[in-house]
Order: sequence, then C-alpha cells, then structure tokens
Amino acid sequence: MSVPMLDLKAQHQTIRDAVYARLDSVVERQQFIMGPEVGELECAMAGLCQTPFAIGCASGTDALLLPLRALDLVPGDEVITTAFTFFATAGAIHNAGGTPVFVDIDPATFNIDPAAIAAAITPRTRAIVLVHLYGQMAEIERILAIAEAHGLPVIEDAAQAVGARRKIEGRWRMAGELGWVGTFSFFPSKNLGGWGDGGMMVCRDEALAGRLARLRLHGGARQYHHDEVGYNSRLDAIQAAVLLAKMPHLLEWSAARRGRAERYDRLLAEIPGVVTPFIDPANEPIFHQYTIRVPERDRLREHLTSKGISSMVYYPVPLHLQPCFAHLTVQEGALPATEAAMTEVISLPIYPELTDAQQDEVVDAIREFIR
Repeated sequence: MSVPMLDLKAQHQTIRDAVYARLDSVVERQQFIMGPEVGELECAMAGLCQTPFAIGCASGTDALLLPLRALDLVPGDEVITTAFTFFATAGAIHNAGGTPVFVDIDPATFNIDPAAIAAAITPRTRAIVLVHLYGQMAEIERILAIAEAHGLPVIEDAAQAVGARRKIEGRWRMAGELGWVGTFSFFPSKNLGGWGDGGMMVCRDEALAGRLARLRLHGGARQYHHDEVGYNSRLDAIQAAVLLAKMPHLLEWSAARRGRAERYDRLLAEIPGVVTPFIDPANEPIFHQYTIRVPERDRLREHLTSKGISSMVYYPVPLHLQPCFAHLTVQEGALPATEAAMTEVISLPIYPELTDAQQDEVVDAIREFIR
C-alpha cells in the first residue's frame, strides 16, 4: 500500500465547494491584490492567536524578515536562534543585517534550549528567534523571562505551529501570542496551507503593527508615499480566500492529527529502539510532523521507500554546519544535541485523512526493519 507523506488531494475533496465559492468571489470582484479577503483573514488569525493585530505578507520567510528588518539591525548585531530548523529562520536574520548565533536544543522536544540562550547572550545580542518545531511550543515563558532580564525582543517562528498552545500559569496561551512578533507560514504543506506561498505576522503593539504593514508595502502606508525602503510582500486575495475556506476546519484537523499521533505512540511502543515524540505536559501540539528517533535512520528510510511509504528528515544538516554559514566558525561538535538529532530523526506520514490501514502499513514496515 502506498502511503504519501501528505495527501492534500484527500483534504481538498472535503472542502472543495467552500474553496471554490471563496475563489469565485475573488474572481468576480477582480481585486486580487490586498482584496477584502486579506483583511478578513488577518482578523481571523488575530482571533486565533489572541492578539489585537495581524498583518499578512507574501511568505513565511517574509513574516520573519519584516520584523527583523524592523529591529534596524546593523553589522555586528547578533540574533540568537536554533540551528535545528528550516533555513529561513537563520536566512532571514542574515538578510535583515544580523548575525545568527546558533544554540543547542532540548534533546527531548527538539526545541531551543532556554539555558543555552541565556549562555549565548552578549552585549551585541539584539533579539531571540525561537522556533516551535514540529508543531510543539517551546518553553516560551522561560525564554521570555531571560529576554526581559536583558531587554531583548523575542520573535516566535510559529511556521509549523498554527493553533498550537501551551498552558502557562493555568491559562492557555497560543503560538505567536506572547512574543514581540509571532510569525506563520501558509506554505501548502502546512497544517493551514494555501495554494502557494503566504505568511502572517501577529503582535500586540499598534505602532509595530503599523510599521510591519508599511514594510510589506514598499515602506509606505499610502500609495506613492514611502517612509522607508520596504518590500513587495503582499498576501494576495486568492491565497487569503483559500485559507479562509480552510480555517473553520483547523481545530478539527489538529485534533485528528493528535489522534493519529496517539495511535502511532501505541503501535510503536512495542518496537524496541524506536523513540516516539516527547510532548511537554504543558503543551497541546498540532503535530505538523510526527518525528521519531531510530538507529540506522537512513537505512530505515530506504526500507520504507521500498515499501511505497514516504518519510522525511527534518533536518539532515543543521544550520551551523551549512556551507553558507561557515564564516561563523561554529565547529562540528559544538551543538551535540542538535548533531545527534540530525542523524536519528525521521518524520512519518501524519495528516487528518491518514487511515488506520495506512498507519498499520507504516508501523509494520518499521517493525519488519527493526527485526
């Protein structure tokens, strides 16, 4: 049985009428750039994230770049982040004029280690970018306390965590809610994905929201009036329409992913050598990925492929070992938890439409390989 990593066709069959109705409205109106759907989606995302402001932009990468640009970084300014993440996290720091400072992860959750952040702060540190990896929130309350002690803004890279939440002092807090800015990606494979690129920034500060809105539109609040040099980073109305059609299903899709993850946990528990995902008890994750640790990971991937089962490695080369960051002179061995993870992690198919039979196929193939 073939088991894809993600089945967007199956998802589309359940929502196609709602999507096409939204798209028809855009087409009939012929307002494709900054149409009313963009504002409607911004309101919906602000509501989801429990923030007063949300600003759409062209991609998840731009959602990181624009707030970093708003920091007015100069050469030598440092931004602390994790090396175990998608490239855009550090690429945006570099492109905004800063220097990424990579620190290690918690080996259980794969999220950035707050103690490592504290140890990396110098007089040149300007900000912290944390990542809620695989759909599970980092220990943001600890990170915020460290940041506040040093007067540093915290940017939440929540590209993989739309709708994830964490209970802090008895209250549920959403991914993107507590940072200086929270950022999201609507890449098609995300839990809330469009039909192309798209991104969103959320924040609580009105002045900051205004500047982010200007930066996405060539640095001006009014057409042909530019306060600074910005970017062409508008979320188009077609993408907003698709996302608006999907948003009412997000909570049920997230619950379904958790159900799939729980079933994987039960089935894989009996297989020696397989380490299933650790979930911080304070967290309610969304399982953008279901990531296990296994010895001989690469051979397992080959075995799964031979059975028609898809898998992915997020991420085989951490950022501190990427050639483009060689000038930062972070040597191999400097981040041991990160480097151990890069050789052991493998993400299995997980999505709301994944069937029991497909999961059984995945687990049986892993059991066969381990034997």
